[in-house]
Amino acid sequence: MSDPLWIGTYHGRHDGTQATVTATRDDLRPEPYAWTCTCGTAQTFPTTYGLDRSAWRHTHPTLLDRLRHRTAHYRR
Repeated sequence: MSDPLWIGTYHGRHDGTQATVTATRDDLRPEPYAWTCTCGTAQTFPTTYGLDRSAWRHTHPTLLDRLRHRTAHYRR
């Protein structure tokens, strides 16, 4: 069994706290590209397309992303 290969690390903030996202590649998974955040969120991808953009936006949310998150939080 092979270990996941490190692709990159993204540092930023979301929800008012520091966040670090680590992007990896593991050929043994159905979707080999993935990122995992220190907040517990994770996402997988079949190709590298979208991996960097998604990881970056998770640690550097746009104003629209922050508004969506707040709206969803208040609706709960």
